[in-house]
Amino acid sequence: YYQVRLQDYDINVELTATERAGLHKYTFPAKADSSHVILDMGHVVTSEKGKTIWGFIQVLNDSTVVGYRLSKALATERYMYYAIRFSRPFDKFNLVKFQERISVAHPVQGSGDEVKAVFRYTSKHYTPLLVKVGISAVDADGALANLDAEISGWDFNKVKKQAEDKWNKELSKVTEVKADDKTKTIFYTAMYHAMLAPTIYMDVDGRYRGVDNKIHQDKTYLNYTLFSLWDTFRAEHPLFTLLYPERVNDMINSMLTHYKQSAYHVLPKWAFHANETWTMIGYHAVPVIADASLKGFNGFDKELAFEAMKASANAPFEGMEYYKTIGYVPIDKEPEGASKTMEYAYDDWTIAAMAKQLGKADDYKTFLKRSGNYKNVYDSKTNFARAKLLNGQWRTPFDPLHMQYYGDYTEGNAWQYSWFVPHDVGGLIGLMGGKAKFTAKLDTLLSMKETVNDMSGALPYDVTGMVGQYAHGNEPSHHIAYLYNYAGQPWKTQETVHKIMTRLYSDTPDGLAGNDDCGQMSAWYIWSALGMYPVNPTGGVYSIGTPSLASANLHLAGGKELVVKANNLTNTNKYV
Repeated sequence: YYQVRLQDYDINVELTATERAGLHKYTFPAKADSSHVILDMGHVVTSEKGKTIWGFIQVLNDSTVVGYRLSKALATERYMYYAIRFSRPFDKFNLVKFQERISVAHPVQGSGDEVKAVFRYTSKHYTPLLVKVGISAVDADGALANLDAEISGWDFNKVKKQAEDKWNKELSKVTEVKADDKTKTIFYTAMYHAMLAPTIYMDVDGRYRGVDNKIHQDKTYLNYTLFSLWDTFRAEHPLFTLLYPERVNDMINSMLTHYKQSAYHVLPKWAFHANETWTMIGYHAVPVIADASLKGFNGFDKELAFEAMKASANAPFEGMEYYKTIGYVPIDKEPEGASKTMEYAYDDWTIAAMAKQLGKADDYKTFLKRSGNYKNVYDSKTNFARAKLLNGQWRTPFDPLHMQYYGDYTEGNAWQYSWFVPHDVGGLIGLMGGKAKFTAKLDTLLSMKETVNDMSGALPYDVTGMVGQYAHGNEPSHHIAYLYNYAGQPWKTQETVHKIMTRLYSDTPDGLAGNDDCGQMSAWYIWSALGMYPVNPTGGVYSIGTPSLASANLHLAGGKELVVKANNLTNTNKYV
């Protein structure tokens, strides 16, 4: 539910929603003798122009409108069909294109990249105007069917109450939370954020638009989209396996469907509305699937899944041909070579873990060996992971603080990326010279001068939320605070996690230190507030931190319950 008063016109707007439809409630001022509603196909949330490729509006009658918008932004070709029903018939309507009224006599449809419709009421509204909007990626008939199935009447409060009940059910997976009001607000806001993606991408009749841009129908699972996997494999998907297991198999089946429909025969990388956006690096659907399999989720074809995992790990993209032959991604052949080598190595470890579970000995050996490739980009002289040239030499000059888009690292620098070995922290400690040097380097990382990002574009926008050179506003740093645990100094993990939770999360509108990235920033907080975190996102091992909640009850599948208690927890008494 959302409410806002448009002060310029004294119109009160209320909005509520179902899974595939929305219900608007417009209360016009009593003194207004006329009013209108505008449907604008050219409008976009950002200030950028040209994001609408084509829009179409068709007026079916005096209370029903259908159409579609084809747009481009993150997705290069995104279809969104809509169906709109008004509770009160409009008296007149006009179709407008390029700020001029379409001149055809009595037009009932119009198209263009900036086409608009104006629905006019020439008399007062004695009751609020209600507007129902259904959406579909398939066609206008699908949008109408979704609308009529999910909002059959005009009872705004009923639809609002249904939405509240659904959200309360999901938020009630964690109850009996003992904390101050501010911390509770941050925690439950994080739970809400973490559930906003992935999203349902299927009509009520089981039809959906595939990544092959064809229309498919399947009623055996619920199809999802919006897989921001470079972000969410770290903490959000592991959170789903704990608190929302009923969604896990459907998400993985959605990934496997993507694999079968993909022209490149790979799992999703950063999938959005029947588009592969090719955003970010790695093949991070792989750890999500492996984690589910290792935790006993069996609602998907594991042989198909393993086939898809290997195919994604061998696809000839982004330096993979070099990685497989020489053990790293050379920077003179592929940007962000240091980051790609390290993330590929982690993903390979998860394939090895699932191969072992499935009894695939040869695959286990192959991918376990590949998982050690992170060592090939670690420079023992500078004590950093670095970009290496095809000839085996380190790229110079080298500045561990330097960062840029498409440089040696992905949205970060050497200080932030050298720690990404979640599958072999012991091996990383060895490369750094032992536990004492490892923890000393962590101390330096967290106490260095903080980079100030002025958002001019000179630095990657996501490098924010700084604690020294630790960047909480971007995902590669998220596990770092917990690494002290592996080197015998758990109190420093607890101190650092407490600092991050209290400094970089709040209950204000700017309460996050960066882009929430489809729930990953919030998932980090949920885990940490509960006193633990999946440093290795695959396999179900959790590293202990310090909770921000004195107690909480987690209601798990099968009637099981996990109780978290922190006796005598205060801001100063935070050590476990």
